[in-house]
Amino acid sequence: QPPTAAMSNEFSREEIRSHTSPDSRWLVVDNAVYDVSRWAQKHPGGSRLLSHYAGQDATEAFRAFHLDQSTVAKWLAPLRIGRVCSNDPERLVAMRTDFERLRKDAQARGLFKPSLVFYALMLAHIFALEAIAYACLRFWGTGWLPYIVALCLYATAQSQASWLQHDFGHLSVFHNRRWDGWLHQLTMSYFKGASAHWWKHLHYQHHSKPNVMNKDPDVRIQPLFVVGKTMPKETAANPKSPYVPYHFQHRYFFAIGPPLLFPVYFQIATFRHALSRRCYVDLACMALFFAKIVVLYRPLLGLGGAFLYYFLVRMIESHWFTWVSQSNHIPMEIEHDRAEPWLALQLHATCDIEKSPFNDWFTGHLNFQIEHHLFPTMPRHNYYKIQPDVQHLCQKYGIRHEIKPLWRAFCDVIGSLRHSGEIWHAAYHAHHMD
Repeated sequence: QPPTAAMSNEFSREEIRSHTSPDSRWLVVDNAVYDVSRWAQKHPGGSRLLSHYAGQDATEAFRAFHLDQSTVAKWLAPLRIGRVCSNDPERLVAMRTDFERLRKDAQARGLFKPSLVFYALMLAHIFALEAIAYACLRFWGTGWLPYIVALCLYATAQSQASWLQHDFGHLSVFHNRRWDGWLHQLTMSYFKGASAHWWKHLHYQHHSKPNVMNKDPDVRIQPLFVVGKTMPKETAANPKSPYVPYHFQHRYFFAIGPPLLFPVYFQIATFRHALSRRCYVDLACMALFFAKIVVLYRPLLGLGGAFLYYFLVRMIESHWFTWVSQSNHIPMEIEHDRAEPWLALQLHATCDIEKSPFNDWFTGHLNFQIEHHLFPTMPRHNYYKIQPDVQHLCQKYGIRHEIKPLWRAFCDVIGSLRHSGEIWHAAYHAHHMD
């Protein structure tokens, strides 16, 4: 309908919440109601990202993901069907207003402005680590000592490339879809041999609804693990769920979690996604990565030895990534979607790790996971600058802002897995005894 007619339509929150199906998918941005049903498949972030906010207010998520909101608003204009007629609770409005004020203040202070020198150094040190790893085997032979040194150096290069591709994937370096997209392709698909499109498809969903069951891909980990307090109970009560000894998951996590996440699960998933979605550029870059492995390492280690070397590198990197990524989320709340405002949603699902030069480098500045989730397009070297302001805002609204030592964050992963397993065990036996 014409924009003037759409402006006159008013919808209640209750009516908007009823439009969540693929055929009728509505969402709210700045009190305007949009029907994104037909446009969802064209959304650069994927249709699932929009579906996670179907029937809800997506204003804060929209602002977090889109720096150039005026340009995006032009795409939204034809989809507008009306406005919201009911008012939100006063506390909710105040929280959203204060957070928007903080976001604008961060922009005014230049906290969204990247340091290109910083990112150039990050890229250079990845090149250097990879080159030194190869040089160890090329010039010092394939004995056990240079082999182990080369493994550790190459795994470090791969881990640091993970953090760097993450920056490009969030458009936090150039704030330009073309330049960041090209460098994301380089670091993710060529440096790491994985699909950039696959990463965006999963990771943007994670950011939009972190630790939300059935929406965040990172907590869709059944039947191997159950996490949080609700998932164990629902799994125990579901007669279709296979029996898995989840009360031992904090033990078998060491065997099938960190060692296999990258070399098995992600390896299969990234190729399957790229092939099924016909991501030909991704596939070409991934092929170049594996060709590089064969060309460089086959003369030194043989074909089988080259792929064994690759597998061991992936296994070391997998440990690194798993412990860092899960320490920020798994011990936090994991529940069904409660349509929380952005500040509460992100804080309930994330925690920080103490700042130090080592922690910053080791985690790719994701020790500031809270700040990253609140401002996903902010360059990572500025997270620490906004942290005190976030803490102050959390204190005002009684929301916990948790900062842990690195060792405790790792321990909490195991502790939370054990606790969730105990909840499942008690619920399973209670259910089956009845």
